[in-house]
Amino acid sequence: MERMVGTVARGLRAPIIRQGDDLEQIVVDTVLKASETEGFVLRDKDIISITEAVVARAQGNYATVDQIAEDVKAKLRSDTVGVVFPIQSRNRFSICLRGIAKGTKRVIVLLSYPKDEVGNPLVDIDLIDNKGINPYTDVLTRTQFENLFGKAKHTFTGIDYVDYYKELIEGEGAEAIILFANNPKVILNYTKIVLACDIHTRERTKRILKSAGAEVVYGLDDLMTSSINGSGYNSQYGLLGSNKATEDTVKLFPKDCNELINGIQKKLFVATGKEIEVMVYGDGAFKDPIGGIWELADPVVSPCYTKGLEGTPNEVKLKYIADNEFAHLSGDELKEAVSEYIRKKDQNPGSNMAAEGTTPRRLTDLIGSLCDLTSGSGDKGTPFVYIQGYFDNYTK
Repeated sequence: MERMVGTVARGLRAPIIRQGDDLEQIVVDTVLKASETEGFVLRDKDIISITEAVVARAQGNYATVDQIAEDVKAKLRSDTVGVVFPIQSRNRFSICLRGIAKGTKRVIVLLSYPKDEVGNPLVDIDLIDNKGINPYTDVLTRTQFENLFGKAKHTFTGIDYVDYYKELIEGEGAEAIILFANNPKVILNYTKIVLACDIHTRERTKRILKSAGAEVVYGLDDLMTSSINGSGYNSQYGLLGSNKATEDTVKLFPKDCNELINGIQKKLFVATGKEIEVMVYGDGAFKDPIGGIWELADPVVSPCYTKGLEGTPNEVKLKYIADNEFAHLSGDELKEAVSEYIRKKDQNPGSNMAAEGTTPRRLTDLIGSLCDLTSGSGDKGTPFVYIQGYFDNYTK
């Protein structure tokens, strides 16, 4: 019988993962048990994805406020530190900011406006226009900002991140100054020692600051790159991708997880004879159309994946070829013509109109976004996502 189902994503329930657990075996056992209990057959090119949170938990990859502070002291070596373009997030940045503040005596925070890098709003853009403010050139103090726009309460959480960040800094015994600008060079009027806290634009920010005369420039990806007093670490991303774990601790982005994904793939092959792809995923790369917030606060969607997930999709638009190449056909004749076209499609379609509108994003970004939406970030209890049929097309 002809298959009537294409891609299927299943969230798999698993035990609560603790530090030191054999995550490799847990993943394999969960996949095999789910296949048995739910009655689906494992196939070549299926995908098992593991959320980065449980990988880091199993690794015990954590850092405390005190450990972050020690790294800040050792690398920045200044009583005054400029913190440039942090995102507004209790989960993502509050513990990091406390560690930064504890490692110095004066923190000058430069917030981008009307929103941060991932779309969290500080002020409505229309209100900025009404007040005659140019966010590309105008620099505002906290007093000026609040006189113009009032308190900056987050649309969804109601948190005033200006007050919140000031209180966090002062709570660690440091002086806090909050500024608003979109040119990172503004911070150099206050200090030449700078920590670039943006995520995806960090390399540009660092370059601009260095060329403008900053004496020391680090990013969040340069902190916690090695163990500090027994802490976890991430040699590639540092504090980027970290999440609040407790009131004094962050869970870092998982480190060195290639051994994990390759081990899972080998064990599943031994158990099933199928070549199943494996990846670790974090935030999905999608934007909320209502709030305008870009989900991707991690440095990448997937920090590690097996080789079969490299590259981008090679697809053609069914509706285009049906309406243009075979508009004169219908029924079985149309189906066969379209199937034959797909079988013979160009492996590098480039500017071919038949590929227009297909998504030229990396496979891991697309699959990771699917996984993030499937598993969610709450209490679903499905840290693994099993995907079937992702690499199928109309001919399969």
